[in-house]
Amino acid sequence: MPLPPIPRRVKIGDAAAFAGTTPRAIRHYHAIGLLAEPERGSDDRRRYGYDDMIRLLWIRKMADAGISLDDIRAAFSGTAGIEQPLARLAEALAAKAAAVEAQQAAVHRLREVGSPLGLLSPLVTGRLRDLPPGALRPADLDALLVTERVFGPLGAAVQADRFIVLATHPELRAEDDRLAEAEAALDDTVPADASRIEFLASQRCAHETALRTAIERSGLDETLDALLDQHEEDAGDAGEDEGEAGMSTLEAIGKMPYDFSPARIRYEERVLELLHPTDQH
Repeated sequence: MPLPPIPRRVKIGDAAAFAGTTPRAIRHYHAIGLLAEPERGSDDRRRYGYDDMIRLLWIRKMADAGISLDDIRAAFSGTAGIEQPLARLAEALAAKAAAVEAQQAAVHRLREVGSPLGLLSPLVTGRLRDLPPGALRPADLDALLVTERVFGPLGAAVQADRFIVLATHPELRAEDDRLAEAEAALDDTVPADASRIEFLASQRCAHETALRTAIERSGLDETLDALLDQHEEDAGDAGEDEGEAGMSTLEAIGKMPYDFSPARIRYEERVLELLHPTDQH
């Protein structure tokens, strides 16, 4: 079978098709000095020869491997070795692989749990996965989402025990609902009613104390301690950082908006004062 006609030089469209790229990309290679301008024909169009095609094929191979065009140019020019760019690339690929693995794990948890709870950290998901359907309210899930963002998985895992007790103690859930309704009413209180704030704050403090007692009696705090110890050990081995990148806890708190009235803000402050009296000295 005879060979087809073999051209000595080809136009940019044929060069792009052979190399698996586009004419626009080749023009960009010319513009940044990665690929020398080829000879032009009588029609003033670029014509690419064998050496041009070899260079173009290597550019594509290196670009497909993830090496940046600047690093490819430096390697071709001999101004820098390829080892340092490859080290950076390996580090970036490892980070991407870890991100993909985390995404796959999140998808697995989401499918396994069957609710948005699966999108939270494994520490929180594992803590709550045995609750019956409907026991965890949407507002509870929202609270866990915010807590995990501000305080990390450990903080959300501690809060999870609170929702376990509420889900398994109807009388505590009823009291929690009553207090939440009264707290919401404070946002309509203008000016602040100091006596009302003090009364509700003392009730909230008593309720939180009752929740803490229920958690201790159920043994949840003991199992949580063991779980946290294992989590910290695993995180240490993996070199994980508990906080969200680039934002401290105080910064996160300051960026989360709440439409609280002055009365509600004073109430929240008073609850903290009652729950943690030693912090005031």
